Amino acid sequence: MTPFGESPDGIIEILDIIPRQGPGGIVGPSCDAAISLAVHEINSGAGILGREIRTTHIDGGRRPSEVADEVAALLATGMVHAITGWHTSAVRRAVARANAGRVPYLFATGHEGLRDELPGVLMLGEHPAGHTVPAVHWLQREYGIRRWAIIGNDYIWPRETARVVRKSLADPNAVVLERFVPLGSPDFGGFLAEPALEQAEGVIILMVGNDVSRFNRRFAATGRAATQLRVSPAADENVLLAGGVGANHNLFVPSSFFLDDELVDGAARKARYRRRHGSFAPALTSFSNATYEAIHTLRGLAESVGSLDVPRLQRALLDDLRYETPGGARCFHGNQVIQPGYIARAAGVDFEIIGRIC
Repeated sequence: MTPFGESPDGIIEILDIIPRQGPGGIVGPSCDAAISLAVHEINSGAGILGREIRTTHIDGGRRPSEVADEVAALLATGMVHAITGWHTSAVRRAVARANAGRVPYLFATGHEGLRDELPGVLMLGEHPAGHTVPAVHWLQREYGIRRWAIIGNDYIWPRETARVVRKSLADPNAVVLERFVPLGSPDFGGFLAEPALEQAEGVIILMVGNDVSRFNRRFAATGRAATQLRVSPAADENVLLAGGVGANHNLFVPSSFFLDDELVDGAARKARYRRRHGSFAPALTSFSNATYEAIHTLRGLAESVGSLDVPRLQRALLDDLRYETPGGARCFHGNQVIQPGYIARAAGVDFEIIGRIC
């Protein structure tokens, strides 16, 4: 927040919610570095609406109610102009209620595509119909997968995504096993020992961060990775690195945020990142790149609308609001950004984009 005694009139204050603990904490350092780059780029120009931007970082790895209470206290100062972040949907729902449409809230994580979001909540991540579902169908076509098992963390995003995936499959018996475990679950033995898993040709992993990497290690140790592929929308390069090369064989990941050299601004963005943070900084990953996009999206929206006022933004969204980012032009449809989707295969601790899925 603005230091005591300093005028806030020339500052736009952004609350950024990134997990510092729990399974999602694995992405925190790279997200911090990516956000720092975006803030530097914007402040090196005209800022947002001619004002310097600053960020206050909040730990999004705590219980949703704790995160929401801190957000509410900071909003009560009247000195907060926007919220961005990469965190769970459970945290988003609590923070959205605390915000109550007072400032724009840009959610940069894949989500469950619910239709009851509060005013001002803008979805920059992928919803299942434009993300996990096309990836599952692509793997069915390309690899002939007919039977699936699902393992997810036990909260709104995995459960709702699993429901949407099941509904999309032509065969009502295509999902032969479905289990949900707590965030940070120490053991996946019950799932891996389940006899129904033998019938599955593919596993859909709807877990977060380090839970994905630990599951991949356990899964690979059973020898199943040679014959059963996995697909996870919640894995980035940090997850691959934490799992290790041996855990990533036959792992596929859908995303719109792969920072490939061939994509718009990909190589140049990675070069700017390294110039700012050096060679030993956390990698700029698909998840941290999403947080970079969130800060630039806030700037693009403000330039397009001329304001960060939520009612004005909401009216602009009715006309499929368009804006510019370093990655090119973007467009909202309702409160959801329209963007392409890609599927990548893990190649060691990196990704190889192998197809476009939407």
